[in-house]
Amino acid sequence: MNMKTDDSEFALNEIGQIAITISDLDKAVAFYRDILRLKHLFSAPPGLAFFSAGTVRLMLSRSEQEGSEKFSSVLYFKVADIEKAHDILVSRGVKFEAAPHQIAKMPDHELWMAFFRDPDRNLLALMCENPT
Repeated sequence: MNMKTDDSEFALNEIGQIAITISDLDKAVAFYRDILRLKHLFSAPPGLAFFSAGTVRLMLSRSEQEGSEKFSSVLYFKVADIEKAHDILVSRGVKFEAAPHQIAKMPDHELWMAFFRDPDRNLLALMCENPT
């Protein structure tokens, strides 16, 4: 079907789902559900788990082929109080690569971040935009 339409206004906009490759589904589910406290939506065979991260769905899946390369994007979780979020996650056993620190000073806010990893060493971060 070849429909001629004006596509000059078309643009990708909202991300609906992000996938992260993991090696141990049970360990990953426990981390994202019990440590990060993301809402577990459902699991599906053969080794998928889905979580709610605000308006974005997070899918955890094992590699389709043993030994295949795995790629991951950094997930940045917005928090209102980065020090408090950091302290809570540390109390749950999360090891951060560094303490929360200022990344940039903008005209109307400061951007703070703190990076940590999941059990498969995927990089995650807390991000906080503090108004100035």
